[in-house]
Amino acid sequence: MRITGLGHAGMFIETAGGSILCDPVIGPTFFGSWFPFPDNRGLDWERFGKADFLYVSHRHRDHFDPALMERYVPKDITVLLPDYPTDDLEQDLRRLGYDNIVFTQAGVPLHFGDLTLMVTPLRAPSDGPIGDSSLSVDDGTASILNQNDSHPLDLDKLLGFSKPDAYFTQVSGAIWWPMVYDLPQDAKRNFAKLKREAQNKRAMYYIEKVDAEHVFPMAGPPMFLRDDLFRYNGIGQDEDSIFTDQRQFLTHMKELRPEQKGYEFVPGTVVELNHGELEVTQTLYTEAEIDRFFDQKWDYLAEQRDSRQDEVAAEEASRADVLPPDEMLAAIKDWWEPLLRRGRTIRNGVGGNVRFRIGDLDMVVDFPKAKVREFAGEECIYWYTIPADLVSTNIRDHEIDWSNSIFLSMQFQVGRSGKFNEFLTTFLKCLSRDRIEYVENWYAEQTDQTEDAQLGDWTVQRRCPHLRADLTKTGKIEDGVLTCSLHDWKWDLASGKCLTSQGHPIRASRVEDPHYAESTAPAPL
Repeated sequence: MRITGLGHAGMFIETAGGSILCDPVIGPTFFGSWFPFPDNRGLDWERFGKADFLYVSHRHRDHFDPALMERYVPKDITVLLPDYPTDDLEQDLRRLGYDNIVFTQAGVPLHFGDLTLMVTPLRAPSDGPIGDSSLSVDDGTASILNQNDSHPLDLDKLLGFSKPDAYFTQVSGAIWWPMVYDLPQDAKRNFAKLKREAQNKRAMYYIEKVDAEHVFPMAGPPMFLRDDLFRYNGIGQDEDSIFTDQRQFLTHMKELRPEQKGYEFVPGTVVELNHGELEVTQTLYTEAEIDRFFDQKWDYLAEQRDSRQDEVAAEEASRADVLPPDEMLAAIKDWWEPLLRRGRTIRNGVGGNVRFRIGDLDMVVDFPKAKVREFAGEECIYWYTIPADLVSTNIRDHEIDWSNSIFLSMQFQVGRSGKFNEFLTTFLKCLSRDRIEYVENWYAEQTDQTEDAQLGDWTVQRRCPHLRADLTKTGKIEDGVLTCSLHDWKWDLASGKCLTSQGHPIRASRVEDPHYAESTAPAPL
């Protein structure tokens, strides 16, 4: 088996039973904000586009690049479609002319001659754009797991496919917190440090559980080449950003797990696997060039910024004309109010007013009353400031996922009066009837959490209130605070209160018999 790195989360897998093109992206994406790091334009995209199969793990634009596909990927390619609860990705692909679709089933292996593969989707509202997935591949010569951005809950089932020889996984961030938030700079630096540490902790959790001999960090970090975002590359010029690079993570992994074999996976990296033997070579860049990407990063990024402003300008020119404030308000009101009326759980979960300053428009979304109107001085729990051309473009394109466009672009600002509100973020990426109905049903199903488990001297509900991870495997208690290692969410067990977000209480009580508590304590993670 041969795996070639294509940049970011992209890879080209050549097997005894056919080739698979995974998540090919050149970009820029998210309103011209994200570019693959390092530059991947020099790859032989004509060759990679002629794969037997196309696998797009999810709709996020750093994994799904329609312009690249239109240019390089034939329309008759066989598409491996993850089994998602809504058909948004399928419709995106069909609009581009890709109709030769294999509808995979969640966690069910498919056989194509010597090639066996399995797509494992995640379907919770917070999983990427309501759906993320991983790809398992085995051709008899080797087995790999391409987990990219996904954070699977049932690792036993995933690893039941086969034990991977090589493991490809995201270690960098893909979020806008805390960079765009209205915070004092020292607080922003502290939150960024905590976020990087949480990302490292989660990545190490999966690396230890998967226990593959060879680990390849991938799926980030991006390059930010817009002048207004350049300072947020990597961990930031003022250490107020979250985007750990491959070399930084491999150094961290070596400290915690010295025996683990890890490798840099950049555009043009070729990984040869054959019955336990591995060889890694570089075909696009020399080792000296790769050292410069990481060790003289800011010089390299500055060169990229200065040479690629034409791409930034071209993206800006493609945006919609700015709507007048009254037309913009009317368009959002007509679009969002019917969805708000359907989203009772979301309305209750947000529980207050959210202000949007969009160019000359100053509006408020009253979640409890399911109303959109001009701002009139109401107290608000969140407030956004967003460029009017971004919102006008989303209205023109009827973009149903604003995290997959505006928010990941980081071309906005936001503040809040309390904790992170997952329900608000969920609403803003569920701007369609199908999505709202799905997440309302999903939240309703989560209320059945009747099974308990013993963690140390506490009895807690077994399933995490956030995404239903098995807390006997992912939970750790220190000083009465339970942390779920999958997303670093925390609960105060004495009160049951979630310390990370509004809502999501946990059921917990102390065990009366300390001998029983000791005998049922989980093994350390």
